[in-house]
Amino acid sequence: MRLPPFSHLLRTLYSFSNFTRVRPSPHWPLQRHPTVLRSMPTIPFISSLFGYSSSSSNKMSYPDERNPDQWRAVLNKEQFRVLREKGTEAPFSGKYDKFFSDSGVYTCAGCDAPLYKANHKFKSGCGWPAYFDSIPGAVVRHEDKTFGMTRIEICCANCGGHLGHVFKGEGYPTPTDERHCVNSVSLNFSPEDKPVQGATK
Repeated sequence: MRLPPFSHLLRTLYSFSNFTRVRPSPHWPLQRHPTVLRSMPTIPFISSLFGYSSSSSNKMSYPDERNPDQWRAVLNKEQFRVLREKGTEAPFSGKYDKFFSDSGVYTCAGCDAPLYKANHKFKSGCGWPAYFDSIPGAVVRHEDKTFGMTRIEICCANCGGHLGHVFKGEGYPTPTDERHCVNSVSLNFSPEDKPVQGATK
């Protein structure tokens, strides 16, 4: 199958661009035709990888209710951007993407609450750590309608820190057919199982 030339692709992208007319300044010479500026369209999928999401999680209350200045005191800049401002780290860049252990617990990098057991993690190849389940009650879900799509955001149930998104029905050979796609920067790892309140799995 022959693909159209790259120039055709660029022309198509420009045809969907937004047009903005520049208002003439009194100091500019009069122009017969005002200048038209064209901006490239945004691509929701790419934006969603490295941008910010917002959801109903911002309106919820959590047991750990520190203010932004208190969070900045305990998180580095990247942790704050992801956990508190709902950013996303670049794929294949996180320290836990290819890290696996037979035992242990992944905890919230913000409040140290246990989130995932080591045996919940599986190889998905997506570029971020993937888990088929969480410790019961450790993660809350919210509908996220940013970037022109509907996704399910996952947050730490203790502090509301943004973890990532959960996807279902992708066909992975796991017990739940779910993929918790989590930012490494949102996590810490403890090689020994920490006590989990009210549940064991």
